[in-house]
Amino acid sequence: MKKISLLIHQNYVDNTINELHQSGLLEIINISKKQEDIFLETEASKSHPDSEICANYDLRLTRLIDILKKMRKKPSGLKSILTPETIKLEEVNESNLDENISQAEGLLHNIEKNILENEKKIKELYDEKQKILTNIEKLKYFKDFEFDTKDIGDSEYLFLKIGITQDIENLKSNLKKIDKSFIEYKEFIKEKNKEWSVLIISYFTEKEEVEKISREYLTDINFDNLYGYPKEIIKNLKNQLLEITEKQKKIKRKLNKTAEEKLRDLLVMREQIRIEGKRKDIYSNFLKTDSTYVIEGWVIKKDEEKLKKLIEKTTNNCVIFKSKNPSINPDNPPTYIKTPRWANGFKGLINMFATPKYNEINPTIIMGFFFILFFGVMLGDAGYGLIILILSLFGYFKLGKHSNMFRDWSFMGIWMGIVTTAVGLLTNSFFGDFIPRFIYNDPSKTIYNLEIFGITLPANSIKDPITILVIALIFGLIHLNVGIILGLIQSYKNREYKELITTKSCWIPLQIGGGMLIGYSILDFNLSSSLLIIASILVIIGLIQLMINAGPIGFFDITGYVGDWLSYARLLALGLATAGMALAFNVVAQLLGEMIPFIGIIIMILLLVFAHLVNLGLQALGAGIHSLRLQYVEFFNRFYEGGGHEFSPFRVKRKYTKIKDKKIE
Repeated sequence: MKKISLLIHQNYVDNTINELHQSGLLEIINISKKQEDIFLETEASKSHPDSEICANYDLRLTRLIDILKKMRKKPSGLKSILTPETIKLEEVNESNLDENISQAEGLLHNIEKNILENEKKIKELYDEKQKILTNIEKLKYFKDFEFDTKDIGDSEYLFLKIGITQDIENLKSNLKKIDKSFIEYKEFIKEKNKEWSVLIISYFTEKEEVEKISREYLTDINFDNLYGYPKEIIKNLKNQLLEITEKQKKIKRKLNKTAEEKLRDLLVMREQIRIEGKRKDIYSNFLKTDSTYVIEGWVIKKDEEKLKKLIEKTTNNCVIFKSKNPSINPDNPPTYIKTPRWANGFKGLINMFATPKYNEINPTIIMGFFFILFFGVMLGDAGYGLIILILSLFGYFKLGKHSNMFRDWSFMGIWMGIVTTAVGLLTNSFFGDFIPRFIYNDPSKTIYNLEIFGITLPANSIKDPITILVIALIFGLIHLNVGIILGLIQSYKNREYKELITTKSCWIPLQIGGGMLIGYSILDFNLSSSLLIIASILVIIGLIQLMINAGPIGFFDITGYVGDWLSYARLLALGLATAGMALAFNVVAQLLGEMIPFIGIIIMILLLVFAHLVNLGLQALGAGIHSLRLQYVEFFNRFYEGGGHEFSPFRVKRKYTKIKDKKIE
């Protein structure tokens, strides 16, 4: 990266911002609060006066878009995944803010008032509907009572009261003490609790006593402006609900039609306004004098000359252009993560952990390779691998046309499926022992038999787990040592020579010497006395290197390294779990098929499909998580820190529009 400083005359700053926005070469730094000697005569720049105008139109357009998106008919569920909406780009001309505002105002003038009024009506109808539903719910408690709601309260001689109680016995016993009072009640269950709807009638002269008792045992129910018998009122309210629902549908149909006709125009217009808004907001990142603006930012080194020519051309050379190599502290430059297109899915895995710091080794592709390899070993079933491969191919070719994210992750899934299938074939696993058990009718048989360089294939992870464990630990050594080599390179790049010589390179002699001694002691390696002496010297050298930097506590680094290495045994453990569960499902399905004639075959097939899909989901999730763990903990621990921020240039982002190609006359 190169750090760029620009001093531009104010007459050219608008054009310069437009060109920078179109080119996407410069990440602009916010220097509005920066105080340095060379900027003593400057002040913080403010957002462009037109920024507020853009924000206002953006707000108005967004409000209409949100309303119409809710009303638009669109596929849902599986159909929405299989046939995602295709965004057709609208060709637009290069235009300035005045032209965009004029177009926006013309568009809003025709539809804004109508859309907002219809939304208001829908809300009013919704509120009315909720009120009716509440009243119906309350009336249901009294639908079996014969009384007119207009009689609730006081009359010339009587007092009528209704409500809900949870203590009917005490209410009854207390009302009995009042002469000439009448109570009717019905039991109902509400949220698993018994309650009673109650109607009380008494003489007006006893009102005070009735109210006193009611306050203790009764929850009042009121029906505002609803008159008639409860059953009749409920019937009328339900008719009103149907009328309101029909009105809502009618308004929604209108809004849906408006969405079909105008939503695309609104999205295009908002995108145009937002582009202009970004250009106006960026002014707040600058410093200014009476006649100039100071702009600072980051550019990729290879694009520096291109940027310089662009700025000079735009400003008619009325610019002071300075560049310098950044320092990590205090400049804190961004990281430009350059990866091939096919490795974009791996970038997501890196960013889930931490973005590389500036000048730190970018492990994206290496990490991606080992992630896929370990995933395939841990899932390790050819049948499951084929399912992943087929789904990923579908996602890449079908859904990838509509989404870069789908394309990137599906591409990674293709390789995960291929590796999983290959490992499954090498370990005699195709939906467990499905082929030997159900096709050969002999679970002891293998899918195929092949001998290469004295090695018999396929290997059987269940019958011979030690072989798979050895392979897993070999993969672990390779993985850890790749991390050690990257750590050596990183220390050299950072000129951390002491760390390079001590804590980074110590693992080379320790592994070689320690491996020889362990092999001689435990595995019966045939080593001469001279080789044993060399091995001992290598171990001593490694220990000295380690202790120089860490002291005696460095010994725990050795145990930590061994622990990290043994963590790769999970490659065997998860592979065994996948094969074991698949085999168990096959055995159970076979037994059911044999125990129950005719119907058992159907049950067996359904069980096999369901069980293997569940096993695939669980084991694939476990393989993905544990493969990532081996990258983030064991691998990155050797060399990677992260903590950077990715290069994010000031660039036009278009989703619904594209600039028309200029015709050459």
